Amino acid sequence: HGPAMRLHNMIPLSAAALGALRQAHGFVAPSPSTSAAAAAAAAATAARNNAAQSPLGMTATSKETATDLKALAKPGTADVPWSDLGFEFRPTKSHLKMVWSEDTGAWGPPELVDDSPYINVHIGATALHYGQSCFEGLKAFAHEDDSVHIFRPDENAKRLQSSCERLMMPPVPHDVFIQACKDVVKDNIAYVPPYGSGGALYLRPLLFGSGPRIGLQPAGEYTLIVLVIPVGDYYKGGLASPCDALIIEDFDRAAPRGVGSVKVAGNYAADLLPNMLGKKRGYPIGLYLDALTQTNVEEFSTSNFVGIDNGAKKYVTPKSPSVLPSITNKSLMQIAAGEGYEVERRDIPVEEMERFDEVLAVGTAVVVTPIGSATRLQEDGEAVKVKYQFSEEVGTTTRNFYDIVRGIQSGEKEDKHGWNFKVE
Repeated sequence: HGPAMRLHNMIPLSAAALGALRQAHGFVAPSPSTSAAAAAAAAATAARNNAAQSPLGMTATSKETATDLKALAKPGTADVPWSDLGFEFRPTKSHLKMVWSEDTGAWGPPELVDDSPYINVHIGATALHYGQSCFEGLKAFAHEDDSVHIFRPDENAKRLQSSCERLMMPPVPHDVFIQACKDVVKDNIAYVPPYGSGGALYLRPLLFGSGPRIGLQPAGEYTLIVLVIPVGDYYKGGLASPCDALIIEDFDRAAPRGVGSVKVAGNYAADLLPNMLGKKRGYPIGLYLDALTQTNVEEFSTSNFVGIDNGAKKYVTPKSPSVLPSITNKSLMQIAAGEGYEVERRDIPVEEMERFDEVLAVGTAVVVTPIGSATRLQEDGEAVKVKYQFSEEVGTTTRNFYDIVRGIQSGEKEDKHGWNFKVE
């Protein structure tokens, strides 16, 4: 099948930002009158201007399907076992693809690719050799009236731009990213889990260096893929039962001044081994300490750490340059403040976990997962050294925060902050 949807116009993306960054870092020789500092300043200015663009003519048109949602299938009409959704890959109708080329300095038109979960990649692609790859995760939800809304895609657009800047990849303009998300959801509307199922359509935008480079330098071509998958709870049971966490001491998630604060693929590859070792010992989730001192709580394997002190009415989460800023955590901080909790972002010594009544792992995939305990093992990796015990049942504060954020996502509670973006 050919692409289901195409744009009529090329998407203007300033090449100045990427070119100036390359010049500043020595990949392109500057002109005699251009210093590295000037090149860096030009890069910053160009990046700001580029991010501020609001391109016209970006709404996708279709030769094969109507763009009016009323003419499309309703959420939950695909042949999917809605009551048995996990967090795993499932085939859907299409994915969206865009390509950036240094020849044009622009992102090409988005294409909806039907019935093909495969892509051709050059054997010299920088993503394969040098890990030049980043991604995002966000969700779309069906409301009672069968309308579909994406939760906070504007924040994902910002975070993807941050990852691109760190890895010297061309950022996707804010409005282009949001429209791409809307287009792929619209084309896969039947795969959005129905209202009341507890599921969501998970969007995974993936941006990677697809052009060949054998020497270490940025690629000349980049590909953006937005795939969608109907999902249920990341950890089976959701809020039904708290998870037991293992404090990981023989591995680090991210190095200080590294790439822990951006959503790059390599961060997750580093967690594969410790994650599997922890699961073999009976712990479904790992908790990392800071790499420099091993004294402060940093982050769970795939989600942010939150500690709740109900007595002092405090919501405490780590502040670290190595922690990925979770959009779910950002949302919960606003919700907690609105519920009268004092929100603290700061270093959290490991021993302070004794004070927390409830501990949460929070993120787009897990939403809110209650943690029942955090265990530190002896050097032999078997005997328990210290066990921090939290609520053995789902805590009242955990339940309240979860219900509020899920209520907003599903349209059951007022969206005071304008977090839901309607797909239309």
